[in-house]
Amino acid sequence: MSEAYSDAELRRILTQTRNIAIVGVSLNPVRPSSYVARYLALKGFRVIPVNPGHAGKVLNGETVRASLSEIDGPVDMVDIFRRPEAVPPIVDEALEAFPDLRTIWMQIGVEHAEAAATARARGVTVIMNRCPKIEYQRLFGELRMGGFNTGVISSKL
Repeated sequence: MSEAYSDAELRRILTQTRNIAIVGVSLNPVRPSSYVARYLALKGFRVIPVNPGHAGKVLNGETVRASLSEIDGPVDMVDIFRRPEAVPPIVDEALEAFPDLRTIWMQIGVEHAEAAATARARGVTVIMNRCPKIEYQRLFGELRMGGFNTGVISSKL
């Protein structure tokens, strides 16, 4: 069963995050991980792609890294596009590589309670079974432009 996250919590994460490492990103532009990376980069986030099968190639102006430990500089959020069973070593590597990590974000369909507990024990916020692109669009008004009722009230009388 998915956890509930408040709009305030999701909005806080998305406004405070600047650098996102996306683990499992694809270079194929029709794959969800690729268009999520592109969208977030277009919104002003630094998106660092991580995929050992594409290491050294370039995606959206950033060199693809083989692992999280190859990233120099700060990472605020690690966004995981991998199967649930692959999550624990990714979380362990993220916690080791980034002492100031704020958020572990697992994409839609990805949940791992034990890995989440490990990250939370280190003070890291964990979001599971959600997409930062969709949440950004929902919380910052882009879905409303398409006629979707997002449940977010943007003005008051």
